[in-house]
Amino acid sequence: MKNVAILGASGYTGAELVRLIAGHSGLRIKALSADRKAGMTMADVFPHLRHLNLPALVKMDEIDFADVDLVFAALPHGLSQALVRDLPDHVKVVDLGADFRLSDPAEYEKWYGAAHVATELQQTAVYGLTEFNREAIRTARLVAGTGCNAATVQFALRPLIAGGLIDLDDIICDLKCGPTGAGRALKENMLFTERSTDVVGYAQGGKHRHLGEFDEQFSALAGRKVEIQFTPHLVPSNRGILASCYLKGDAEACHAALAEAYADEPFIVVLPFGEAPGTGHVTGSNFCHLGITADRISGRVLVTAALDNLCKGSSGQALQNANLMLGLPETEGLMMVPVFP
Repeated sequence: MKNVAILGASGYTGAELVRLIAGHSGLRIKALSADRKAGMTMADVFPHLRHLNLPALVKMDEIDFADVDLVFAALPHGLSQALVRDLPDHVKVVDLGADFRLSDPAEYEKWYGAAHVATELQQTAVYGLTEFNREAIRTARLVAGTGCNAATVQFALRPLIAGGLIDLDDIICDLKCGPTGAGRALKENMLFTERSTDVVGYAQGGKHRHLGEFDEQFSALAGRKVEIQFTPHLVPSNRGILASCYLKGDAEACHAALAEAYADEPFIVVLPFGEAPGTGHVTGSNFCHLGITADRISGRVLVTAALDNLCKGSSGQALQNANLMLGLPETEGLMMVPVFP
């Protein structure tokens, strides 16, 4: 058994990690931290976890990391940098926040509005898109979990960019996500009465922070500068992301390329040509469904990706990475069937 600690266990991604690890044969939760909820039990904070035998929530500085093999840092953006730097060298880390997603300190400061305080670690972090960085993740000490929106769009586009199948100067991505993507902290614009019957775009006009990930990852893949047009929307759904990517290319060639790229991937499902995925078909799971459709306009193609933002978009991906880092089967604890309806 490997011992793990979850920092920020009172948030949505922390609770999702607990849910997933509860069905994992090779991991034991050694410690759980929270800030404002330290001293409480997970049953107090999340009654749906009441049946599990879990450690009480404590402050981070109360954790003894001597027997901890890996830490999941499910913390608000900006808090992981100094913390990871001060952890014992034997402790591996999967950071679910944004602190290590960008390799360039200047780009981090541009998108997150503050200088990075652990640039030496920033340079060593492996970007945690498992399906594309699997071998580097196996030997990494620090893995940076992707943004949930960023992961969804990359699953749709990376094989097409790598294969030279689409026009790199004409990529438009329209994305819908439930409010859990913004975390559990109280925010006025996330209240039920504000969101329950509303669909609204946000961070429009190139302001969304995940654009930093797209710029870095797609440009490196293409060997030239790539900038996409990206607009996210909040929808009244607890879980789920649906990304619609409008591209110039041959639809059937794009479908063949995605089918080939993901043929042996356990969690990426490419639907038959012309079928459309939905968030309701991946809820509560670590699966991502991809659909490819030809547009009525010749030479245009729609690639649609659906995943659960809390699972494949965050905590499930984090556990997939942790399995590799700890020498465990990659799919362990993650083969649960989606919840439907």
